[in-house]
Amino acid sequence: MKSDPALPGDGAAPEVLALARVVAKLRAEVEGMEGIASTTAVLERAKGVLMAQAGVTADAAYDMLLRRAARRRRTLMEECWITLGGLRPRPGAATPPRPGAGQPERAPAEPGPSEFSSRRYLAPPARAAGERRSLLARLADGLAGVRGADEVAGLLRTVLGGPEDVAAVMIYTLAPSGGLELAGHAGIGPALAEQWRHVPPLSGVAAMVALAGREPVWLEDPERDAQRYQLIGDPPERWPSRAWIPVFAEGPATTAVGFFRTGRGPFTADSRLLLRRAARMCAGPLRDLSRPGAADPAGEADVAAVQRILDALAGAAILLTPIRSDTGDVEDYRIDAAAPASVDVAGRRGKELVGRSLLETYPTVAGTDLWDGYLDTLTTGTDYDGPSFTYQEVSAGVPRESSYAVRATRLGDRLVVSWTSHDTSDREARRLADTQRLGNLGWADWDLVTNTVNWSEQVYVIFGRDPAEGPMPLEELPLHLVPDDLPRLGGAVRRLLGEGQAVDQHFRITTSSGVRHLRIVAEAGTDASGTPVEVHGFFQDLTAQRDAELALRESERAVLVQRGMLQAERILAARLQHALLPLPEQSLELAGLCVDVAYLPSDSGVNVGGDWYSAIGLPDESALFVLGDVAGHGLDAVGTMAQLRFTAKGMIVTGSELPDALSRLNSLLLHTASDTHGATATMIMGRYRPWDRRLTWVRAGHLPPLLIRDGEACFLPQPTGALLGADFGSSYEQASLDLRPDDHLLLYTDGLVEDPGEDIEAGLARLAATARRLVAEGRAETLARSLAALRPGRRDDICVLDIHVPVGGPAREPCEDPAADVPE
Repeated sequence: MKSDPALPGDGAAPEVLALARVVAKLRAEVEGMEGIASTTAVLERAKGVLMAQAGVTADAAYDMLLRRAARRRRTLMEECWITLGGLRPRPGAATPPRPGAGQPERAPAEPGPSEFSSRRYLAPPARAAGERRSLLARLADGLAGVRGADEVAGLLRTVLGGPEDVAAVMIYTLAPSGGLELAGHAGIGPALAEQWRHVPPLSGVAAMVALAGREPVWLEDPERDAQRYQLIGDPPERWPSRAWIPVFAEGPATTAVGFFRTGRGPFTADSRLLLRRAARMCAGPLRDLSRPGAADPAGEADVAAVQRILDALAGAAILLTPIRSDTGDVEDYRIDAAAPASVDVAGRRGKELVGRSLLETYPTVAGTDLWDGYLDTLTTGTDYDGPSFTYQEVSAGVPRESSYAVRATRLGDRLVVSWTSHDTSDREARRLADTQRLGNLGWADWDLVTNTVNWSEQVYVIFGRDPAEGPMPLEELPLHLVPDDLPRLGGAVRRLLGEGQAVDQHFRITTSSGVRHLRIVAEAGTDASGTPVEVHGFFQDLTAQRDAELALRESERAVLVQRGMLQAERILAARLQHALLPLPEQSLELAGLCVDVAYLPSDSGVNVGGDWYSAIGLPDESALFVLGDVAGHGLDAVGTMAQLRFTAKGMIVTGSELPDALSRLNSLLLHTASDTHGATATMIMGRYRPWDRRLTWVRAGHLPPLLIRDGEACFLPQPTGALLGADFGSSYEQASLDLRPDDHLLLYTDGLVEDPGEDIEAGLARLAATARRLVAEGRAETLARSLAALRPGRRDDICVLDIHVPVGGPAREPCEDPAADVPE
């Protein structure tokens, strides 16, 4: 038993005595740790010898040492020294130099031409078990004295370089962020080591695949491997074959050893077994690298530096180190440094938090968005600056919610977290300021005794007043009013100051930006005698609402005017419709024909459009049929329709031929374009001679007539004829058709066949099929009206004429007597 070192005499101060006891305790702990380290090195070296000789795992080698020591009645350390004493190098074999022991590490020289044929493209030959044990024994002897991952990498390259063409070794450990950190290397230059020192958590990195799958990854074809993995080191052909082998210590594999060979081709079974055992033997020296949360001097120095910075901060901030489970998941965080203003739910402050876990100090953080934000920052390095975080805590048995603005930043493998508390008073002040800003209102207080005035910031904005000028006394307010509002507001203020009567008054003021509409709501506080001694209230800017009301009022007035104009236009259009297009209640008889007429206006807008028709008898007892469609609706379309309708009738009655009539109508529209706003129209015109039943007809851009004969329906071939009002050079041709008894000839406008988004050919085909069906069903007498009635939801006017040739004389009763100009 060791005695405690001598302490200062009794005359020393209590603080000195306490410090001396701490120093003595720490010295004893250091001595104990040095003894443990020395015995651990001997134990690991002996285990490595047995692993190489017997080809067993590290745990099995440890069990063998225990059994041998118990059987021979020795201590474990005695058995380890005896095992190491029996290790002898082969005669003539050189002891491998220890990396870093007097010789600098050198990068391998580029192979010569002869070596390309013997080494680069041929796998190492199979070796005997004795040779493999000898290599592992040399490795075990070297591992007993290595310090750090660089020395482990150098030893592996030295022992395996010749037999296995291992030109470089890289050792990676799994970082808390999920990526890889280069812990040690040999055989690669400083530039390459710096380039690949930090590997982010990317998919397809062979070392990560080996750690995740707990199995080695053998890379034996550079071109194929480059398509599947992210290859570490450039160029890939420098090392044609590579191996990444996970190292198992305690818990999951968090360290991987990479062997880079100059030889091309697959690894033999002997090579794979040798490299796996070599990596396994390195588990002891690399144990501290793979242990989560293992302390390192550099890390402790970083923590001390961060603590010095946090000591100078006025706000709350802490340094968090992740605590990981055996699977590598973050279970908690340890507080390694804290600013003096940092406080937890138990009231502990500053350095009282150091060493405690995050869930101990803030237990309800786990599983929240803030916790997920910490993990995201730790993994990706992206700063977390989330929305206001509401934390529920229990203080003195009373639940309370506190609001914080939290920010987290990654510092190496740690997090620096700072936060600002939003206490109740701060929140209420912000809410009041936001309410005033959003409502465009502000409060004001007037002390009538001391004659002092207080305004909120928003009142200065409302009055357009510079805050440097201070608030405005009530006596100055009338100077800014619009003169018309002065009597009303002045009386309200006098009642407020004299009688204490509350005020809720609208008024206007003039500012540099124009007239503003304001509202004042105020009440007076009185003394014991009822005399007002203070006034408090608020001003509200209603300019935007007032402008909106005026705009809405003007809009309503314009709508009413427009509605009246539209109503008057509808009435006028209805009268024009009745005057220009008197529809017969039943079929007409004209030149031995029965004519069925249908006209339906569109379902929207003014109820008269540009569709029109004429059916009149001519002086030679022939008949004229005209049907047209003026583009557009309204009075302009009605005027153009009337112009075309009466002009066409006049020209034909006075003896003009049909093509000549269309040419003159075309010229008429073109010459009167300024009056009719460039009107255009389609038209079809036919002249029927009863003595030979011949119909001659012309068209101007109109749809073809439909002939229904002997149960079939077909459209007539169309003669040449362009739209009216389109071109001065338009010409028009004439076509003829001999009608037969029981024929039906349909003239119609496009409203009967057109549908939005549908091809016109589909509408024409539908019309032919429907007309043929109605005739077959015996509805021929009202064919035009039946076709028009089958078009619900009309977007355009519909006008239809059914010209029917009776069989053997008049076919329908009653028929009106023919006249020179029958009603239309």
